[in-house]
Amino acid sequence: MALQRLTAFFILYLIFGYIPSLGVILRTTEKTVWANEFEPIELTCLIESISTNNPRIEWKKIQNGVPSYVYFQNQISGDLEHRAQLIQPANLLILNTSRADTAEYRCEVAAIDDHKHFDEILISLAVRGELHCLENEGFPASQYRWFHNNEELPQDPKSSPKFINSTYSINADTGGLKFRRMRKEDAGEYYCQAKNEAGHAQCPTQLMEVYDVDIVGIFLKVLAALAGFIIVMVGVSTNFQRRMMVLTMLKQMR
Repeated sequence: MALQRLTAFFILYLIFGYIPSLGVILRTTEKTVWANEFEPIELTCLIESISTNNPRIEWKKIQNGVPSYVYFQNQISGDLEHRAQLIQPANLLILNTSRADTAEYRCEVAAIDDHKHFDEILISLAVRGELHCLENEGFPASQYRWFHNNEELPQDPKSSPKFINSTYSINADTGGLKFRRMRKEDAGEYYCQAKNEAGHAQCPTQLMEVYDVDIVGIFLKVLAALAGFIIVMVGVSTNFQRRMMVLTMLKQMR
């Protein structure tokens, strides 16, 4: 059977000048994608090699280890319904990202006419969050401060041991609170305070939820598990060698 396939490929090459694809192959331009909240972002799923004319394309969102369809049977579904579209042949364009979109996304392509008829690729999406607070009636112009769980956030997170690992930035003139990278510790209640010489006003509390995709943490956990496995194997190997040495010595003594 394999010989017949190779013969057919060779004949097609002689006649048409090309060798058909041996299987579907996917590629992405970025495996880790950062997006600003409320802005569009495109997840690339490039089909580098395929012979099937109408492959089955599916996208799944994986959050907390649980997959759910966001593109299935040629239509957007689930969390991205009415907020995304497929860019041919297989890219996924999210039109208006939100913090809840932070997750892993898996592009799957099934090509029944190809020798290797299935491939998939995994992309991690992290959405940078931004909270807004604006007061238009104050004169002179207000300056803004932000509070997290009733504790004031320092203008520079690096100035406080408690917030040194945070990645937020505060624009005291516009009232924007922007996170470059969200962490689980950033979840909670937020409110801002606008203040000028005439007094101050406070905005309603905003609840922010964070769905963490900690790429570095996952990598370190895998690395630690691998190191532990190697240590165990070295210990087993050393113990085995010692036993073999003892058995050899006993045989020689006999």
